[in-house]
Amino acid sequence: MEGVPLDIQALFAKLSPMNLAYSSNAYMHFSVEQAIARIASLGYAGLELLADMPHAWPAGLLDEQKRAIRDCLGKHNLAVSNVNAFMMNAVADPRQPYWHPSWIEPDPHYRAIRREHTKRALSLAKELGATSIQTEPGGPTDDRSWDDAAKLFYDEIMPCVELAETLEVLLLIEPEPGLLIETFEQYLEFVDRIDSPWVGLNFDIGHAFCVGQDPQNWIARMAPHTKHYHVEDIAATRRHAHLVPGRGVIDFSATIREIAKTGYDGWITVELYPYIDNPDEAGREAREFLERVIGALGC
Repeated sequence: MEGVPLDIQALFAKLSPMNLAYSSNAYMHFSVEQAIARIASLGYAGLELLADMPHAWPAGLLDEQKRAIRDCLGKHNLAVSNVNAFMMNAVADPRQPYWHPSWIEPDPHYRAIRREHTKRALSLAKELGATSIQTEPGGPTDDRSWDDAAKLFYDEIMPCVELAETLEVLLLIEPEPGLLIETFEQYLEFVDRIDSPWVGLNFDIGHAFCVGQDPQNWIARMAPHTKHYHVEDIAATRRHAHLVPGRGVIDFSATIREIAKTGYDGWITVELYPYIDNPDEAGREAREFLERVIGALGC
């Protein structure tokens, strides 16, 4: 790596393809065992486990099924990069299958579904050896003020924070376009209310780009909070539609360079849930693209 300082070389070394994972939410047409096998065959070292149907809906997961997941992960030498507790297709909410029920539903009984799901996902992560789960950032605000919605989100999530501290599993909030917490400023304002080292940020590179926050400009500032990364590409329109990395306009060279500078040595998970009809092809293309970017930077 001629011309690359030794300290930066060491940081890039931590971002080898061995730190890349692929989210199983691209494999909605497959069982969890099939998803594990396919993701391993693509050359990924990690899998983000969907805590939802058809993979690992915690409320209906028997001990035998958890054991089968652990055995399958071991057989294919895959680690769990993160547990995705954001999506809740199993509830089959007609409004939108991923966001609802949200943390700020008007009906407290409906909010409880999100809260208890998050608790179960934390326990599942502990059982499977995952260090983190991620959750949605409060849901759509509808006609409420941001402050009122944030207070309700705080009240609902705090029991989960307490469980995260007990289990020592990170509870990560993922800013999302169109929901309560969209921007990093909103994330910082919200988490300032929570005094816990077990609450952190799932930095979704595409989501940041969608709301006008080019990720390379925010990585250093958010590094103290960032415990996991999601990567996908976004078109020049900044419309929230996940693309295979390399097909959009996000500057991945600048983004990965900034990640390396922070010394981050955790997981970078590719999230391509729109590609359920061709998850293998999308995942392979994403891994090869990211490897080329990392290699061009001097890895």
